[in-house]
Amino acid sequence: MPEQDQKDQKDQRDQRERQDQQDRQDRKQGAPPDPRHWWPLVVIALAQLMIVLDGTIVNIALPSMQSELGMSDGDRQWAIIAYVLPFGGLLLLGGRISGLVGHRRTFLISLVGFAAASALGGAANTTGVLFGARALQGVFAAAMAPAALSLLTLTFTDPKERGKAFGVYGAMGAAGSGVGLLAGGVLTEFLDWRWCLWVNVPIAVIALLGLPYVPRDAGAGVRSGGLDIPGVLLSVSGLTALVYGLSRAESRGWDDPLVLVLLFASVALLVAFVAVEARVRQPLLPPRVLRHRARGAAFLVSALMLAALFGCFLFLSYYAQTVLGYSPVEAGLTIMVLVVGSLIGSMLIAGRLLSRVGVRTLMVPGLLAMAAGLLVLSFLEADSAHVLALYLVPAQLLIGLGLGIVLTAATSLATAEVGYADMGTASAAFNAGQQVGGAVGTALFNTVATTATAAYLRDHGTGSGPVTSATVHGFGVGLLVATGIMLLAALVATVLLRPRGTNGA
Repeated sequence: MPEQDQKDQKDQRDQRERQDQQDRQDRKQGAPPDPRHWWPLVVIALAQLMIVLDGTIVNIALPSMQSELGMSDGDRQWAIIAYVLPFGGLLLLGGRISGLVGHRRTFLISLVGFAAASALGGAANTTGVLFGARALQGVFAAAMAPAALSLLTLTFTDPKERGKAFGVYGAMGAAGSGVGLLAGGVLTEFLDWRWCLWVNVPIAVIALLGLPYVPRDAGAGVRSGGLDIPGVLLSVSGLTALVYGLSRAESRGWDDPLVLVLLFASVALLVAFVAVEARVRQPLLPPRVLRHRARGAAFLVSALMLAALFGCFLFLSYYAQTVLGYSPVEAGLTIMVLVVGSLIGSMLIAGRLLSRVGVRTLMVPGLLAMAAGLLVLSFLEADSAHVLALYLVPAQLLIGLGLGIVLTAATSLATAEVGYADMGTASAAFNAGQQVGGAVGTALFNTVATTATAAYLRDHGTGSGPVTSATVHGFGVGLLVATGIMLLAALVATVLLRPRGTNGA
C-alpha cells in the first residue's frame, strides 16, 4: 500500500478511536448519548432498504405495468432484469470507484442518482423509458451498496455499537425482499404501480437529511491508483453474462443455446479476469481481499444461503396466491412472518451477541435453523390441513431468525480487517456473491421443480387437481435440494470459521 494511503488510513483510524474514547467517557460520566451519533446508521439503513426493496417491489406490479404501458409478455421480464443486470455486473467497479473517490462522496452521488432514476421510472409513459430508468437504478445501486457498507464499517468501530449497527443493517437486507413484496401489493392495489418506484424518492430525501452527520472522507482513496481497465471490462462482461445467462436458464432451460453461450462466455471471461488481477499493479479485485480465510467464508456462505432461499421465496408467493387463494396483499402479509423473524434474528440476537461470541457460534446455528425451516416447507401438500399453524408460521420463523442472524454476522465479517482503499472492493465482492448466489438458486430451483412436476404428472395424469398437486410436489423437491444447499453452507462455516474470536478469523 502506498505511504500516503497508510498515513490517511491511520488518520481515519485515529479519528474513530478518539470519537470512541469520547463516547465511552461520556457514558461513564452519565452524559446522555448524542442522538446525532446514530444518524449515519439511519442514512445507511435507508439506502440498504431501497436497494433490496427494488429487487422485489416491482414483481407484483408487473401486470398493471404491462396493461398500462402495453408491454408484451416477452418484454415484461425486462422491468426486473434491467435492474438486476447492471447491479450485479457493475458491483466490483462500483466498489473500486468508492475506494478511489471516497465512500461518502460515492454514496451521496449514487443516492441522488438512484432517487432521480426512480422518479423517472415512475413517470414513464413508454416501456423504453421504464426499462432505461430501471437500468439506471441498477447502475447507481452498484455504487451505493458497497459505499454504504464501507461507511457502516468505518463509522461504527466500538464493538457494542458495531453489533447494534450491523444488526440494523442486516435487518434491512433480510427483511427488504419481504417488505418489497408487501409494499408492491399495497401500493399497486390502493394507489398506482408508479408508486412502487416513486416511494424511493421520500426515502432518499430522509437519508439526505441525515447525510451531514455521516463522517467525511479523509481522502484515503483519492491517491490509491487508477482503474484497472482490463479488469473492469472482464468483470463487467463476465458478471453480466453470468447473471443474464442464469436468469434465462430459469425460463428457457439449461440446454438452450443462448443460455449455454452466455454461461460458457461468463466462465471464460471470469477466468481471464482472475488471471489479469494476479498480474496488474492496481487490481480491481485484489487477491488479498479473497485470501482472508474468514472473509472468504463469509462470501461463500452468504452466496450459498441466498441460493437456497430464493426458491423458498418463489414457493411462498406461489403457494399463498395459487393454492390458498390469497390476494397479493394477503400473500405479502403472510410473508411478514418471515420478515418479523429476520428482524428478531438480526437486531435482538445477532446485534446483541456479535461483540460477545464468535461469528461461527452465530452462523452455524442460524444456517441449521434455516435448513430446518426449508425442510418443514418441503412437506406441504396442495390440501394440507392447518397449513398456517403447522407449516407456514413455524417454517418462516425458523428461516427468518436464521436469515437475520447469519446475514448480520456475515456482513460484519465481510469487511473485517480491510484497509480503507479495499473497503469498497470487499463490500462489492460480498454483494456480488449474493447476487450470483440468488441467480444460481433461482435457476436451479426452477429446473428441479419443473422436472419433478413433469414426472408427477406422468405418473398421476392431468387435470386441475393433479396439476396443482404436481406443482406443489415439484416445489417440495426443490425445497429439499435447497435444504441440502443450506446444510452445505453450515458445513462451510464450520470448517472455515474458527470457534473463537469475534471476527471469526
